[in-house]
Amino acid sequence: MPFIKNLLFLILICTSFVFKAQNSFDILGESAFSIHHKASKKYSVNFATRSRYFLYRNQTIQYKQQQVDIFHFSTFNLNFNSDLSFGIYYRNRDLFETGSDELRITQQFNYKKQKLGFRYGQRFRTEQRIFNNATIFRQRYRFAVDFPLNGEKLDIGEAYFIGSLESLLSLNAKESPEIDQRTTLQIGWQLSEDLKLQVGLEYRMEAFNIKAKNNLFLMTTAILKI
Repeated sequence: MPFIKNLLFLILICTSFVFKAQNSFDILGESAFSIHHKASKKYSVNFATRSRYFLYRNQTIQYKQQQVDIFHFSTFNLNFNSDLSFGIYYRNRDLFETGSDELRITQQFNYKKQKLGFRYGQRFRTEQRIFNNATIFRQRYRFAVDFPLNGEKLDIGEAYFIGSLESLLSLNAKESPEIDQRTTLQIGWQLSEDLKLQVGLEYRMEAFNIKAKNNLFLMTTAILKI
């Protein structure tokens, strides 16, 4: 089937990144569930929970929970192509003894355009990441594209593709600036009018301007509209 071929191609691309990694490398799983509600033509809300866990670490296959995240976004539509969002995010790592808890405040501008079944998006995001002993100010830019894998219109039961490239710059008073790069490739299915399921891979090259860490994420996301 076409979407299976695309998924295998996706895996091949991300695996090639792994073999090129010369430094620290981990494989993690990330499972998320998101609820989206459109309150009006101009305002929508999103609540989500996410679990992240190690699958391969220190050259050993293992399972270890890293964190649990809970977050909320409020989005205001500015016009047909753009919207403005504000979010609050809580990450718990202390429970699993894998690092500091985090409170994150987010501001986001999103611009999208659709043509011949392809939807292109540019996202500009700023974040204030508040830890126990530091605050990090992070700027993010993402370019994304998604499209149906069968024709120009997505129907119930059909699959779609999502791909994105994102660059991140982190600044704080105590350490040198940190630059990250993320490449994400996913296949999704429109299971019903209100439910989507997405699976895919994300390759992260973190702090590559200082001492690069290379992580591969196996991602699963369910999105429910209510």
